[in-house]
Amino acid sequence: MEPQGQRPAHGRHESEEERADRRWGELLQEVRVTQTGVQILFGFLLTVVFTPRFATLTATDKTIYVVTTLLGAATTGALIGPVTFHRFVAGRHIKPQTVRWASRLTVIGVVLLLATVACALLLIVRLALSNGAAIWIVAGLMVWFVVCWFALPAWARHHYRGQEMTPPN
Repeated sequence: MEPQGQRPAHGRHESEEERADRRWGELLQEVRVTQTGVQILFGFLLTVVFTPRFATLTATDKTIYVVTTLLGAATTGALIGPVTFHRFVAGRHIKPQTVRWASRLTVIGVVLLLATVACALLLIVRLALSNGAAIWIVAGLMVWFVVCWFALPAWARHHYRGQEMTPPN
């Protein structure tokens, strides 16, 4: 702990509780963004089975649809999890632990979202192209998502370790 009145060399001068409150606010904003996309995707998936075209799908396409819908449900659960976790433990003076668990649920939700998007794209591209290119197109897009969502942040975390990140000019 820094002597009173002095600022830390790096980062903010905040107590563990203040840090947990700030991190909770940041996490909640991140979850709001992902939840919106997941809710739209999941809502769409729930309606597909009721369309006339669904009856004409092959067994493989129906399997992909079911897996996609189940992944969408699991994603929804993981991304709503931080809210219910917080609600159940609020007032118990464990905000730092709550933030850690909520963060883990959010990462799980993002991984599940990646799988959901992959399956949804596979189904849509298979139906649109009716050829074997679908798997390669979706694989390429998944590489792109992994780079954007995981590799770039991991690189930045490693590259800027111990120094402040400054935005480009």
